[in-house]
Amino acid sequence: MQTNIIERYAGTDYAREAETILRKCVHCGFCTATCPTYQLLGDELDGPRGRIYQIKEILEGATPTASVQTHLDRCLTCRSCETTCPSGVDYGRLADIGRKIVEDEVGRSWIERLIRKTLIYVIPNRLLFSTLLRVGQLFRPILPGIVKRKIPQKSAQGIWPSTTHSRTMLILEACAQPSATPNVNAATARVLDRLGIQLISASEAGCCGAVAHHLSDHNRSLDAIKKNIDAWWPFVEQGVEAIVITASGCGVMVKDYAHLLAGDALYADKAARVSALARDISEVLSTEDLRGLKVRQAKHVAFHSPCTLQHGQKLNGLTEDVLRGLGFELKPVVDSHLCCGSAGTYSILQPDLSRRLLKNKIKSLEATGAPTIATANVGCQLHLSTGTDNPVKHWIELVDEATE
Repeated sequence: MQTNIIERYAGTDYAREAETILRKCVHCGFCTATCPTYQLLGDELDGPRGRIYQIKEILEGATPTASVQTHLDRCLTCRSCETTCPSGVDYGRLADIGRKIVEDEVGRSWIERLIRKTLIYVIPNRLLFSTLLRVGQLFRPILPGIVKRKIPQKSAQGIWPSTTHSRTMLILEACAQPSATPNVNAATARVLDRLGIQLISASEAGCCGAVAHHLSDHNRSLDAIKKNIDAWWPFVEQGVEAIVITASGCGVMVKDYAHLLAGDALYADKAARVSALARDISEVLSTEDLRGLKVRQAKHVAFHSPCTLQHGQKLNGLTEDVLRGLGFELKPVVDSHLCCGSAGTYSILQPDLSRRLLKNKIKSLEATGAPTIATANVGCQLHLSTGTDNPVKHWIELVDEATE
């Protein structure tokens, strides 16, 4: 695609990156076939090709409008279009650039700003989020059904192994996951312990930075990223084998640290090292000899592969291979490439579209007849749980339950 970036943007790092991405796009339209919002709304402007053109027009001098902002807001950043694109267009990065420009130039109403600032402040704050969640769980029994389903039931973490091993890996504890799904990382530690790997954590590390980044508060996001790098670096220097991530949404973000801090003289090299060490738990198990895991009883499972796993990290099929290798029977899911509607804060900011996507996804998952739904991201796990009575678990919990 030919571009003519105006002087106002020309010369900036983000405009150069955007131009490189735009030049790859051949406007073929293959992306529209796998875009969840285009399928729901049938509007070219609510598909990747239409959004790409809107961002291109702004970079070439068109005035950003509230209408453009709406179309960009409706994008889930599921990146299914990237998997489909024959030209390798990095749509996710382009969308982030476009959103930031529009955010700065169009602005928002005071209520929208309040909601977004609240999300950016509350979710990454582990202590505050945990406190608010406990209050919600306390009053959950007396809340209306529609509200009750959105508050996860209190669950136990389970025992974290105390055994010391010569092999060590670092875990990203993240922000919402320790209180919302506390057993996930503990289950990961137990499974790795059976494989002779000790899982450790850095108490000072926190949110991966994704929440602020995708809501266009890049400064706050970079602060979170640098805080994590500082917290992890002593362990990196001590030789941890990997930084294990059980939330695929966080995994995409941490693997992107190298890109986001490439121009930072103090952090570029460290960020590159951290990104190189980042591993989804499926990547870790796929390279280990799992014959030592004694499977007691595998289950029939409907697996929902999060967009951040299959499209963001390009790990489609890897978790499924691990589960099948351990004896689980995975039921085929119709339209498994489509988003469940969680998408970080999307279910809060775009509730109508999110509910429609959730309804479609639950229908596909329940149609398999499998008694259990598994996934690989905390957001998807919580979101799916609001739409079904079937248990929804992180797949590593199933592995932990089925093996010894």
